Amino acid sequence: MNKYLLPVFLQVLFCIVSCKQKPVVQEPLPQFNNQLTSEEKRAGVMTPEIMWKFGRLGTFTLSPDGSYVLYTVTDIDLQSEARRTNIFKLSTKGGEPVQLTTIGGSSPQWFNNGKSIAYTNKGSLFTMDADGSNQKIVSGLSDFEIFSISPAGNKIYFTKRVKLDQTANEKHNLPKAKVRIINDLMYRHWNSWGDYSYSHIFVAAFDGSNVTGEKDIMEGQRFESPTAPYFDEGEIAWNTDGKTIAYTTKRLNGKADAISTNSDIYLYNTETGKEINITDGNKGYDRYPVFSPDGSKIAYQSMERDGYESDLDRLFVYNIKEGTRTWISKGWDFDISGITWNDNETIYFACSHLGTSQIFKTDLQGKGVLKVTEGVHNLGPFNLKSGILVSQLTSMSMAPELSTIDMKTWSIKQITAINKNIYDDIKMGKVEEKYTKTKDKKNLQMWVIYPPDFDPAKKYPALLFCEGGPQSSLDQFWSYRWNMQMIAAKGYIVFAPNRRGVSGFGQEWKEQISGDYGGKNIQDYLDATDAMAKEPYIDAQRIGAVGASYGGFSIFYLAGVHQKRFKAFIAHCGVFNFESEYGSTEELWFPNKDYGGPYWKNLPSYQFSPHLMVDKWTTPILIITGANDFRIPYTQSLEAFQAAQLHGVPSRLLFFEDECHWVTKPQNSIIWQREFFEWLDTYLK
Repeated sequence: MNKYLLPVFLQVLFCIVSCKQKPVVQEPLPQFNNQLTSEEKRAGVMTPEIMWKFGRLGTFTLSPDGSYVLYTVTDIDLQSEARRTNIFKLSTKGGEPVQLTTIGGSSPQWFNNGKSIAYTNKGSLFTMDADGSNQKIVSGLSDFEIFSISPAGNKIYFTKRVKLDQTANEKHNLPKAKVRIINDLMYRHWNSWGDYSYSHIFVAAFDGSNVTGEKDIMEGQRFESPTAPYFDEGEIAWNTDGKTIAYTTKRLNGKADAISTNSDIYLYNTETGKEINITDGNKGYDRYPVFSPDGSKIAYQSMERDGYESDLDRLFVYNIKEGTRTWISKGWDFDISGITWNDNETIYFACSHLGTSQIFKTDLQGKGVLKVTEGVHNLGPFNLKSGILVSQLTSMSMAPELSTIDMKTWSIKQITAINKNIYDDIKMGKVEEKYTKTKDKKNLQMWVIYPPDFDPAKKYPALLFCEGGPQSSLDQFWSYRWNMQMIAAKGYIVFAPNRRGVSGFGQEWKEQISGDYGGKNIQDYLDATDAMAKEPYIDAQRIGAVGASYGGFSIFYLAGVHQKRFKAFIAHCGVFNFESEYGSTEELWFPNKDYGGPYWKNLPSYQFSPHLMVDKWTTPILIITGANDFRIPYTQSLEAFQAAQLHGVPSRLLFFEDECHWVTKPQNSIIWQREFFEWLDTYLK
């Protein structure tokens, strides 16, 4: 054999032998098993593995007569990471739900006066009868994202991506190249790079079996509806006559898009093609249009100031005939969400209010806002049809379920029990509302979550939970990662203060934080910690602090000022260096408002950048980030870890190569939880 061919021959032979000997690795088959093991039942407390056995409530919608509700439940298999979503139907009076789909179904909608249901499955549109029979695929529609059938049932709108921009490969005719040519800002957003396409709304005819004559109502526009990054279907709505659509879009690109929050609502006539901007002149967010029952008015959420994503979210109503706008919630100092008309004069909405989310009522006559529900829970989103009100019901002790609300007594009745089999075998810790005084004599509300079987005669390690946002709400939320009951189940008392900057306590409280990141809100955390450290059941020598996003920043900042209050820190996706973060984030309206502007203006707010105090760091810190986080780029966490290491601070970096601002993949999440508790147990137990 030729000596030059011998190496090739040996390589081929090695490959053949290796391939024959190498076992075939098969992907695990999805089990979708939500039953607890005997060991889990004996332990009787929440664990990371149990969290992935929960069925997860998705979208829901009431039938036109209010007698039935359709809802989806998603099951997840931890081993294969497969997800399965199906549609269920339940009488609003309660009872046993009926599973309508078995091989998948999402986004159910009623049509044909409640006799038929449309839904999506594996990228296609399907229909079925109201009892789940006669399931069939609709022809003429593919590659769409969201859809809605008109009230008359003869039209449909849907969104899909339309490619309008040229790639570098196309420009240079080099298909294997991997390069981007970037000429403007917003080339990436939250967790994805721009894909040279835009989400557009299409309108078409629909006869129950076919979609025909589709028309792009945003043809040629380099704008999107719904708007990025959430693409919320609530930003588009049919009028009751089925002839007009109200939709939200932000007609800005590049730098203008990066520094502005100015979205608008357009009213589009499907018959004439004419449209008007009904929010023209308002410079802040305008979103979530909802038509009145008679189709004469549009209620929507509106913020006044451009570039401030946490401005007061107000309730406005647009009169279509008169072309006038009215601020209905004027004088109400809390954010509006989930707008729902009861009749042509009365509106209900959800609102984060003093640590919970409740339902409120107002009218067009200016009689003010009335709170109609109470309880330690979150309500919303909700549906209202024919006098029947169904709402999502959530708490720190219960994943989202559905409930009916009696509109005479406002009593709440839970009608689904998606995870009853889990709750039957695990114990939940007590959740308690506490108030303490801040250094400047303000009332500071916080939620305290105790371990199951809490014994006040014992001393427990404790954790300060630092909320993200910073202007988000900290109420009765349920999280599949930052789960208060799971943390408490590990033997920790968790206290979560509603510090300066959170919503639900008035606009002044929320807005105070801008430009004062290291000021009063950080003092609120220290005041809450000092108050809890005095409790006889807390070991003041075993207190830690954890948080994500703004909560991650809070951890980095507390590390330099806490004066030995904390013995362990965990920071997830936090801002560490204001200057480098400003130079790499995408939604520049945020630091422009909260920092006051760019770093080259030498603004006083930049004194609060945690990197300036890293020489004071001594406390062990776990730092977590994801490679696809573009909101707070992962390099912030790398900088913090490097600084900790160089200063000799016990530290660990948890870097997820395929996650973004959140950790969403099942097995990644399990590692997240295990590392989270290993770190805390090492330094607090």
